[in-house]
This record gives sequence, C-alpha cells and structure tokens, in this order.
Amino acid sequence: MSTTASTTTTTVLRAEGFSCPSCVAKIEKQVRRLAGVVSVRVHFASARVEVVHDSSVVSVEDLVAAVARAGYTARPAAF
Repeated sequence: MSTTASTTTTTVLRAEGFSCPSCVAKIEKQVRRLAGVVSVRVHFASARVEVVHDSSVVSVEDLVAAVARAGYTARPAAF
C-alpha cells in the first residue's frame, strides 16, 4: 500500500495594475495554465489572487511569473 502526502496549499498574491473585469480573466487564464494549479480566483475589488496549487509542482515564484505573463505585477501577500 502506498500513500501520497498532499502538498496542496493556498497561496494569496496581491496583484497590481489591473483595472477591469477582463483583466481578471486574463490573470486567471494564465495562472490556470500552470501544471499543479487546482483553482484560481481573482478578487477584483481587493486585488487578491487566491491560488490552490500543488506546491511540489508549482512554486509561488511560478505563480508570480504567470501573473507577469498576463501583463500585471504580483507579489505574495503577508495575509
């Protein structure tokens, strides 16, 4: 019998530079493309990007880079 430890975690990023709902869709699309991402939700009003992901497959740096590919700046949130 083999067991697999779950490495799923939720990371919250603060994004900057987006100003409309279509920007939200662009960010979600780029982040969702990453292997290991389970879900992504951008909160427009608070500029928060919540990502549930497998931390053994995709890092916080990968998430930040995906947001950058969408044309925006993001950084890990302290809260």
